[in-house]
Amino acid sequence: MVDIETKKHIIECLTKGVRYDGRSMTEFRPIEVRTGLIETAEGSAQVKCGNTEVIAGVKMTMEKPYPDTPNEGILMVGAELLPLSNPRYESGPPDAYAIEVARVIDRGIRESKSLDNKRLCIQAGEKVWTINVDICPINDDGNLFDVGSMAAVAAILSATFPAVENDKINYKKRTAEKIPLAKIPIAVTVSKIGGFFIVDPQESEEQSCDTRLTVTTTDDGNLCALQKGGYGTLTIPDIDKMLTLALAKATEIRKLIKDSLVPRTGESYE
Repeated sequence: MVDIETKKHIIECLTKGVRYDGRSMTEFRPIEVRTGLIETAEGSAQVKCGNTEVIAGVKMTMEKPYPDTPNEGILMVGAELLPLSNPRYESGPPDAYAIEVARVIDRGIRESKSLDNKRLCIQAGEKVWTINVDICPINDDGNLFDVGSMAAVAAILSATFPAVENDKINYKKRTAEKIPLAKIPIAVTVSKIGGFFIVDPQESEEQSCDTRLTVTTTDDGNLCALQKGGYGTLTIPDIDKMLTLALAKATEIRKLIKDSLVPRTGESYE
């Protein structure tokens, strides 16, 4: 946690309308999105947002479906936070924060209903495609929820199915078929520090925030998921401000992801 003096200084800066790095309160750090970087993955993406850098990869397997959804494929998102990305993390099983990061990103994609799970069915009740998305930060300087979400979505959109030969997957061959993701769900986290609302916090800002709200929306502005964090409280006017800000920033981020995909696939995700 950041000490009281650091938090006090952050709030003093916000009072003057500036942040540590000179950004406005509603401004993201420069974002770079690259896709198709990992040859052994069906889809992959690297997203840099300031000094925060995340890599996501997609692997696809054929599994038995869940009993309650026999004709639907499966999406699984996991996050591994390694010490190389931030000294706060430790080697070993995922801690509570790693689990929260994975669940928030997973929920945003799942509840957007963008993924047509029924098209992932191979044989009802017997065999479906499972989409495994692994998220790994290379450097964590804050805002893993949003940067991880960008990487996961970009990796899914860049992915193509492997070939199936004699009922077995041939990972050395790729088809032209893409994962059926009809819309692009984007997560934007708005943090509240004192009485101020900011997006894309650096680590010191993130550690100083009283509360945060991660808002996931789709292209048409529909709200998919909300996740509150921190110990502070939010009023109805606070939530309204945070939703409005998240929707506006999601539109900007969505365009960046679309642009990263067009040169590689020749397609336009409108």
